[in-house]
Amino acid sequence: MFMPVGTQATVKGVAPVQLADAPVDAQVVLGNTYHLGLRPGGAVVDALGGVGRMMRWPRGVLTDSGGFQMVSLSRFAVVSEAGVCFQSPVDGSEILLTPEVSIGIQNQLGADIIMALDDVVSSVTTGPRVAEASARTVRWIDRCVAAHARPARQSLFGIVQGGLDVRLRAECAAALVARNLPGYAVGGLSGGEDKGAFWRCVAVTLDALPADKPRYCMGVGYPEDLVVCVALGADMFDCVYPARTARFGTALVPGGLLKLRSAAMAADFGPVDAACGCSTCATTTRSYLHALAGGGGEGTAIAGQLLTLHNVAYLTGLM
Repeated sequence: MFMPVGTQATVKGVAPVQLADAPVDAQVVLGNTYHLGLRPGGAVVDALGGVGRMMRWPRGVLTDSGGFQMVSLSRFAVVSEAGVCFQSPVDGSEILLTPEVSIGIQNQLGADIIMALDDVVSSVTTGPRVAEASARTVRWIDRCVAAHARPARQSLFGIVQGGLDVRLRAECAAALVARNLPGYAVGGLSGGEDKGAFWRCVAVTLDALPADKPRYCMGVGYPEDLVVCVALGADMFDCVYPARTARFGTALVPGGLLKLRSAAMAADFGPVDAACGCSTCATTTRSYLHALAGGGGEGTAIAGQLLTLHNVAYLTGLM
């Protein structure tokens, strides 16, 4: 499955009910522990009945641990054995995100699938830091398991690290499999590395993980990568790509990328994709989207919403 990313319990520009409707028919939506823990806070979400009930989402929810923010917010983060210390972008205060804190917040958020806190480094990082992160990820999984208060209601997935070093990947995967977790993820890839190296690491990692449990490639959303990784044995994917590329006026279509801001779209009165059954393609022309996407302000925002819905539908349909 492809899982749309709803970092703060919403996919930008799309209402949850639209994600459940055909042809999008998403089965799981992502939330982010770091961001939801800051606002509105785990206790508030728990009081509302969990993140799914809060957003009126009737299907599955997966929450990331907050570990990826070690890369995306690296200028605000310091990693130690205890956890990762962030400077809050909300009020500037220091936040120590430990395996115990991450799992505790995810227990409050009430997601169906929760992710272990891992030590994440950029996929293009080399040297001893990669081995350090991989080994620490294994040490932290035991702390995550010990802290998990709702194992009967929430499935805890481990995340394989190891950068582009296939030996480290295989060792980390073997250590996580020994913990007999409900599912496993391939983390720390799809961050700008060479495509061949990316696919090779995915192949090695998936080969080391049990085929009778879910195998999840994190942060993967390019159509080509989805097809290749499925062939290698992956089951689950997530990425901000369909929403992000939509906000730049670009649609995913069988032929590749359709750039609605292109001058050629101005007098094109056909749908984005004649074979797509989403509401955007059923009701909106390329010409209208061209006028919206290039105009700035509210028009651009509306184009982003319409194209996000189409792009997510394209990827769920591809899967």
